[in-house]
Amino acid sequence: MRLEEFTTDTITEARMVWRKMGKTVKRAVRCTSGPRRGRVVANVGQCAKPINLKKRLTMKKTKARMGSRMSRKAQRTKRVNPASRRVASLNKRKFKWSLVILDL
Repeated sequence: MRLEEFTTDTITEARMVWRKMGKTVKRAVRCTSGPRRGRVVANVGQCAKPINLKKRLTMKKTKARMGSRMSRKAQRTKRVNPASRRVASLNKRKFKWSLVILDL
C-alpha cells in the first residue's frame, strides 16, 4: 500500500536538481525534509537516513583547520570549471517571480 492511496495531498520530500560529479553533470534530488534537509543526494531514500556522526565530527575539525582554504578553492572551482558553470545555469529557476504589489 502507498500513502498516495489514502490522501490526495501532494507529497514533496525532494526536488529534482542537477549536480556535478567529476567532469560530468548528473541529475539528483535536493531533500526538503528529514535530517538531510537542503542536501543534494542521489535518490530520495537517502533523505531520511540517519547522519553519520563520526563523519560529521571529522568534517567539523577539517573545516576549523582549513575552512578558508576550502572556501577559496570551492569558489574558484565554481567560477572556472565549465561543468560547475553548466550546473549553476541548469539549476536556475526558469521563471523569475517578481513581487506584485496590488493596489486595493
